[in-house]
Amino acid sequence: MGFTGYRVAVTGAGRGLGRALAISLGREGAEVFLSARSFGAAETVAQEVRHAGGRAHAFECDLADTESVREFAEAVGEVSDSVDVLVNNGAPYLDSGGFLEASDEDIAATVAAGATGTVLVTKALLPLLTRSARPDIVTLISGCGEYGNHRSTAHEAFYAAKSAQAGFTEVLSKRLRPQGVRVISLYPPDFDDVDPLTAEWERPREAADALSARSVVDCVRFAIAQPRDCFIKSFYFEQA
Repeated sequence: MGFTGYRVAVTGAGRGLGRALAISLGREGAEVFLSARSFGAAETVAQEVRHAGGRAHAFECDLADTESVREFAEAVGEVSDSVDVLVNNGAPYLDSGGFLEASDEDIAATVAAGATGTVLVTKALLPLLTRSARPDIVTLISGCGEYGNHRSTAHEAFYAAKSAQAGFTEVLSKRLRPQGVRVISLYPPDFDDVDPLTAEWERPREAADALSARSVVDCVRFAIAQPRDCFIKSFYFEQA
């Protein structure tokens, strides 16, 4: 199997892209460490991975809570002495609905989890990553992190969180590359959110030309499977 022996940590793995990545990599041999704000959500996906023949561990992790992030990293370290891939997928989406209409609490949580949470979980798991011979940090940023992007209907706070992720991964890539750590960022636009695990020919006809979540998953799989001398720093996608 293509990812046999890989140890992969995925945040925000309770649904959507995180779930799809976990199942896809797990059924190809990876051992996956799944976190979600709800342990039940993470465990449900872990069971799906096991049902597909993979190895999976579920953890609760609220990226907006610094102590929760530390506990997640410590728990992973108790199960494994290294991690090959960290997928920074967890980041709550906040719909626009008007800049003033969003509550202060929702704005703070969006920025805390998406921006601060991404930095902290990367910092917490970096010691495990540097023990790997093939360390990769993958961050699902979004087109909202591209300079000048204004096409999404997301709230301004979500744009702020994703712009912070973009700046963080840019400098992180420069500073970790000499240590052999590849930092890979993806900037998909708002995409057709059909089940990423649905076969291409089963997708609705009207969605055939839109970027699918499955295609984003395939990009991640492609990037981390490349030889170490091949470093795909970023994926940018055309807006449909």
